[in-house]
Amino acid sequence: MSDTEISSERLPTYFIPHGGGPCFFMDWNPPDTWKSLGAWLSRIGAEVGARPKAVIVVSAHWEAPSFSVTGAAQPALIYDYQGFPPHTYQLRYPAPGAPELAQRISSLLSGAGLSAQIDAARGWDHGVFIPFKLIYPQADVPIVQLSLKRGLSPAEHIAAGRALAPLRDEGVLIVGSGYSYHNMRGYGGAGEQAAAEFDSWLSTAMTQHTSADREALLREWERAPSARAAHPREEHLLPLMVVAGAAADDTGQRVFGEQVWKIATSGFRFG
Repeated sequence: MSDTEISSERLPTYFIPHGGGPCFFMDWNPPDTWKSLGAWLSRIGAEVGARPKAVIVVSAHWEAPSFSVTGAAQPALIYDYQGFPPHTYQLRYPAPGAPELAQRISSLLSGAGLSAQIDAARGWDHGVFIPFKLIYPQADVPIVQLSLKRGLSPAEHIAAGRALAPLRDEGVLIVGSGYSYHNMRGYGGAGEQAAAEFDSWLSTAMTQHTSADREALLREWERAPSARAAHPREEHLLPLMVVAGAAADDTGQRVFGEQVWKIATSGFRFG
């Protein structure tokens, strides 16, 4: 199947660590800080295979009173990071939006009893355009961003994923963009042990349980070892809840596992 063919088969779901700000497009010390994560993100398009008809990205960087989806035909970019080199505010990613898909997402969520709305003015934050500049660098795959819902309920985000699962059979790739560890005070070694403990639990939960067990563990994630040390606030973990819900009975795989700034960092694929 060639790179130009569009998928008509069930697509997997992914949870990706999206790095720090525009990290893949600037210099670091040491220079290979983000190299392994960037290289893995660059391989995802080939791993998926046929080009998706569209992508839904659930980013940690958008919270709304109800689940919201970008409805613009050509969303703008939101440079929601501070203190980075000037050139990183000139990055471009001109992929199209998908207004019809946005309507379908809203309908599926509403049909599952979840409040949902379309935001025609919202652009894509860096949790979308930064990793997707690597995943689909040609910017030729339509993207719709889905928000988190304020209150950050694990059960609601798992339910949102379940509601969107049918889209996987329609050529739509569902991606959660967050981070498996997100405590800004812990990078560089201070959080190394906590990150390792939580990452070990998370990897086991995602890869060695039925979907029912997996979802039960995610709903009670705060009981995991070093959970709150790894996530003082859970917005970077909740995109995983959505993709795990959309995974249904598919087995989870830890498809990325490295230390970044001495912090255990994981990416997962279902299906």
